This record gives sequence, C-alpha cells and structure tokens, in this order.
Amino acid sequence: ISWENQTSITEFILLGFGDLPELQTLLFLGFLVIYIATMAGNILIIVLVVTHRHLHNPMYFFLGNLSCLETCYSSTILPRVLASLLTGDRTISVEGCITQFHFFGSLVTTECSFLAAMSYDRYLAICKPLHYGTCMNGRLCIQLAVGSWISGFLICTIVTCVMSQLIFCGPNEIDHFFCDFTPLIQLSCSDTSQITLIIYIFTFLDAVSPFLLTLTSYICIIATILRIPSTSGRQKAFSTCSSHLIVVAIFYGTIMIVYMLPKSGTMRALNKVFSVLFSVCYTVLTPLANPLIYSLRNREVKEALRNAVKRAVTLTKNPN
Repeated sequence: ISWENQTSITEFILLGFGDLPELQTLLFLGFLVIYIATMAGNILIIVLVVTHRHLHNPMYFFLGNLSCLETCYSSTILPRVLASLLTGDRTISVEGCITQFHFFGSLVTTECSFLAAMSYDRYLAICKPLHYGTCMNGRLCIQLAVGSWISGFLICTIVTCVMSQLIFCGPNEIDHFFCDFTPLIQLSCSDTSQITLIIYIFTFLDAVSPFLLTLTSYICIIATILRIPSTSGRQKAFSTCSSHLIVVAIFYGTIMIVYMLPKSGTMRALNKVFSVLFSVCYTVLTPLANPLIYSLRNREVKEALRNAVKRAVTLTKNPN
C-alpha cells in the first residue's frame, strides 16, 4: 500500500475524550488496569486450553482462538490510547491511522466469524447431539478457524487498499479515540461513494451474515431446549451455551448502538457521549468481559483454573 503523494495533510488529531485534563490521570490508570486484566485473562484462557487435555474439544478450541483474537484486538487500540493520555500527544500519522483501522476492522470481522462458528458448534451439540462427534471434527474446526482469520483480514485489506488512495486535505481532527471507518471517510476530500459501497457489501458478507447465522443457530437452540421435558435437562442444556450467548449479546448489542445512533440533530452532543461510552464498551470492555464470563460461568474452565492454581502452589512449596 502506498500513501505517497496521496495526502496534503500528514497527521490526524484524535480528540479522544475531549479537553478534560483533570481526568487524564484517572482515565490512564483505568485503561491501564483494563488492558493488563484483559491481556492476563485472555492469555490465561489460552494457556488453560492448550495445557489441559479435557479442554481439547471444539468448543474450547474456538474459545482459545477467540482469546488470542481479543489480545490482538486490545493491543490495536489501548496502547495508543494509553500513550496519548500519558503524554498528551493526540496526533497520529495518516499511515498509522489507516493501519490501525486495518487491524481493528480485520479483528472485528474475524470475531464475527468466530462467534458464528461457536454458535454453530453449540447448535450441533444441542440440536444434533448424535451427529456432533462426526460433524464437528478436528478438520472442520481448523477450517472454520483458518477461514475466520483469512476472511477477516482479506476483506479488510481490500478496504484498506481502497482507503489508501483517498486524499485528505483537512480538517484533520477525528472526533474519536481511535481510527474508525466513518470518522476517516468524513475527513476525505475524495469521492467516497466507491469505498462506501464496498464497505456496505463487505459488512453484509463478513458481519451481517455471521450475525444472521448466529441468530438462526440460537433460535434453533432455544426451540430445542424448550422441548426438553425436564427442568434439569433444560438447565443443563442452556448452561452449555449461556456464556457464549452473553458474549454475543454484549458484542453485537454495543456495536448496533454505536453505529445506529444518529450522528446529527438536536441530541448530537448527547449522542456523542453515548457513542463514546458504547465504543469503549465494545473496543475495551468486551475483550475484558469475555475471559471473565467464560471463567466464572463455565464449570470446566473453573476446574482447569483450580488445577492450575494447585499445581502452581505445589511447585512453589516444593521447587525440587
């Protein structure tokens, strides 16, 4: 991708959370704690999935991939936010901004695919239990995982290539705390109709379609669970997918709120506040919530965590 001679401005200014100098230290400490907790929680889940044999099944294979994705996702946005809050420098180069959007967009679309793959796994486990072992085999798991990663990055690479041809001639202020698609497009002096059409098409293919697949899977799952005669049977079946359902609801719920809020009108200032708050939710808090939800609500993950703690304590007491 070449940015040479494509811009008349060389950097953008991320306005972030506004001119609130008295809150900079508090925001920095808050985001730092969130980032450390997010990285620690997701890396812990990856380690547990890799090292515990009873977690070597499709559900936890996808969970390990999702946790790996969340560590990359957080590292795309939070280090830049922390540096800005610490130094007060809110500038970012045009190349850096487009690069940040590329990785952010790629990881978001990849997560949509992973959530769909996990919902399909739960659909087979609950609605087609007799065929689960043969349908959701190791080969299919790898194909779904690789397909999710490749599709997310391939589609966003195409969008980024088109975006790199845009001309930015000012103003250069982005009313956000990271480089998202809409704020970038609004600053371009070029004709953006082509890239807007491309993003609509790809959003349907790589975000709306996985969402519809996820929604359909859970409609079938809930219908199957409601047909189970015993209360204990329904509870047991629902417990196997409740964590994933909560993650899906948080992820898609916050994204819908952010991108469906009106950007103008009499409530523009209030809408901006809500937009920033929910943007923080799905870009910062969702990667933190995922390991917490899966570890607190999943019996097998909690058991693996207890075993890991016991082993660590034993090694500490008896190093030899």
